[in-house]
Amino acid sequence: MPAVGSDSVKGTAERREAQREYRPLWVEEPARRHPLPDPVRTAAVRALLVISLTLIQAMVAFLSTMAGSWLAFPMVISSVASTVVATWAVVDVWVTRQVWNQRYGVISEPSSTARALRRERRARRRQERAALREQERIRRRGGRERLSHP
Repeated sequence: MPAVGSDSVKGTAERREAQREYRPLWVEEPARRHPLPDPVRTAAVRALLVISLTLIQAMVAFLSTMAGSWLAFPMVISSVASTVVATWAVVDVWVTRQVWNQRYGVISEPSSTARALRRERRARRRQERAALREQERIRRRGGRERLSHP
């Protein structure tokens, strides 16, 4: 007679094997932050390429200077120019991001302060309308039912 737990052990092992087969490679999780907008991403990629080329150029300039090559002077000059271009590319990313945020980044949600102010304004208007209705009702009755009138 087989042990009581042997079938359950086999079933558990089979279930584990089945889970391994159907387990996805990755589980998508919601992003903490929104991805960069397309124009900003394009500017960032462009800046990254320019910066990496500038670093390569600076390294070649340094090594050719150490080697005493004729290529050293032109590479140093072009590295300085590339540094200016790389700085411009980084500023371009910053400006593009600011422009995009100004145009599309505003989320129109009233703040809790604005909501509270609106609520107070509505309550005040309700009270004013109720007072006007009361005055109108008194005027329609011609002052009857008031204690000051005989």
